[in-house]
Amino acid sequence: MYLVTVLRNLLIILAICSASYLHTPMYFFLSILSLADICFISTTVPKMIVDILIHSRVISYVSCLTQMSIFINFGCMDDMLLTVMAYDHFVAICHHLRYNVIMNPKLCWLLVLLSFLISVLDALLLTSIALQLSFCTNLEIPHFFCELSHLLKLACSDILINNILVYLVTGLLGVVSLSGIIFSYTQIVSSVLKIPSSVGKYKAFSVCGSHLIVISLFYGTGFGVYLSSTGTHSSRKSAVASVMYTVVTPMMNPLYTA
Repeated sequence: MYLVTVLRNLLIILAICSASYLHTPMYFFLSILSLADICFISTTVPKMIVDILIHSRVISYVSCLTQMSIFINFGCMDDMLLTVMAYDHFVAICHHLRYNVIMNPKLCWLLVLLSFLISVLDALLLTSIALQLSFCTNLEIPHFFCELSHLLKLACSDILINNILVYLVTGLLGVVSLSGIIFSYTQIVSSVLKIPSSVGKYKAFSVCGSHLIVISLFYGTGFGVYLSSTGTHSSRKSAVASVMYTVVTPMMNPLYTA
């Protein structure tokens, strides 16, 4: 699954860069998302594969925090890009006559840069929270990578304030992004229903169908993991849910090209 994800996303990037007729905002955002997904999945899966091969599951404190920070960065980047792509679909369907004027190259690069900056700030903030924790020796993380919610549970210090900050930041970004996506698709559905032709309706919905599938998978499993971490839950179920949004979701991005 890792090799398929990396190769498919690399092929998408190469195809978009080499074909001039694909130099549109939609495919530009798709290429950036593919690059982010390669980095996202490469943060966790290669280490897991190596651990399985050499029968060792040891990770240093510095490596653990580094992995967590990079994971948060590209996970948030995925979140931001999915929101940006929803806005792109909204402009393409609801304001198609002004699409090229609104989604100009300057705005596209600005949206990507803004997504990257928000992701970096989010990763730095959450990593700084983790740095404030004190841990006992010989810790065992019941997961296949260093996830912040699991690290919080293993801390020897009081984590009430840390938990509040983590869920506040994560929830705020998630709610804002999801609200933007919901608003975009509410407007899209409203506009599509006004199209008299059934062929036109089918074409409009087909553009957004694969995007909605990935959004549902990403948010459904992501929120499931972080919301369930507030109470007692099975670490195995948490790991399975994490695999869904760390491995399966990046692998499904080629569906956008359908």
